[in-house]
Amino acid sequence: MVKINGEQLDKAGMSVADLLADMDTNGQRVAVELNEDIVPRAEYGSTFLKDGDSVEVVRFVGGG
Repeated sequence: MVKINGEQLDKAGMSVADLLADMDTNGQRVAVELNEDIVPRAEYGSTFLKDGDSVEVVRFVGGG
Protein backbone atom coordinates (compact mmCIF):
# COMPACT_ATOMS: atom_id res chain seq x y z
CA MET A 1 0.00 0.00 0.00
CA VAL A 2 1.12 3.52 -0.81
CA LYS A 3 -0.14 6.62 0.97
CA ILE A 4 -1.23 9.08 -1.74
CA ASN A 5 -2.45 12.49 -0.61
CA GLY A 6 -3.31 10.95 2.76
CA GLU A 7 -5.18 7.92 1.39
CA GLN A 8 -3.83 4.33 1.46
CA LEU A 9 -4.04 2.90 -2.07
CA ASP A 10 -2.74 -0.27 -3.74
CA LYS A 11 -0.32 1.44 -6.15
CA ALA A 12 3.00 -0.26 -5.28
CA GLY A 13 4.95 -1.12 -8.43
CA MET A 14 3.56 1.79 -10.46
CA SER A 15 5.80 4.50 -11.80
CA VAL A 16 5.04 8.10 -10.90
CA ALA A 17 4.11 8.66 -14.57
CA ASP A 18 1.63 5.76 -14.42
CA LEU A 19 0.20 7.08 -11.17
CA LEU A 20 -0.39 10.51 -12.70
CA ALA A 21 -2.05 8.94 -15.75
CA ASP A 22 -4.19 6.79 -13.43
CA MET A 23 -5.20 9.96 -11.58
CA ASP A 24 -6.03 11.62 -14.92
CA THR A 25 -3.58 14.39 -14.04
CA ASN A 26 -1.65 16.47 -16.52
CA GLY A 27 1.99 15.98 -15.51
CA GLN A 28 2.89 19.46 -16.69
CA ARG A 29 0.79 21.15 -13.98
CA VAL A 30 1.74 19.16 -10.89
CA ALA A 31 4.53 18.66 -8.41
CA VAL A 32 5.14 15.21 -6.94
CA GLU A 33 6.71 14.62 -3.55
CA LEU A 34 7.84 11.08 -2.71
CA ASN A 35 8.81 10.47 0.91
CA GLU A 36 9.31 14.21 1.44
CA ASP A 37 11.55 14.66 -1.64
CA ILE A 38 10.45 16.36 -4.86
CA VAL A 39 10.59 14.01 -7.86
CA PRO A 40 12.05 15.77 -10.94
CA ARG A 41 9.66 15.63 -13.91
CA ALA A 42 12.36 13.89 -15.99
CA GLU A 43 12.32 10.99 -13.48
CA TYR A 44 8.54 10.35 -13.39
CA GLY A 45 8.84 7.34 -15.73
CA SER A 46 11.78 5.78 -13.89
CA THR A 47 10.64 6.35 -10.30
CA PHE A 48 8.60 3.42 -8.98
CA LEU A 49 6.42 3.33 -5.89
CA LYS A 50 7.06 0.78 -3.14
CA ASP A 51 4.97 -0.45 -0.21
CA GLY A 52 5.11 2.09 2.59
CA ASP A 53 5.91 5.07 0.35
CA SER A 54 4.18 8.39 0.94
CA VAL A 55 3.26 10.51 -2.09
CA GLU A 56 1.83 14.01 -2.30
CA VAL A 57 0.60 15.26 -5.66
CA VAL A 58 0.07 19.01 -5.73
CA ARG A 59 -1.84 20.54 -8.63
CA PHE A 60 -1.10 24.10 -9.69
CA VAL A 61 -4.15 26.22 -10.34
CA GLY A 62 -4.04 29.63 -11.97
CA GLY A 63 -6.38 32.36 -11.05
CA GLY A 64 -6.62 35.87 -9.99
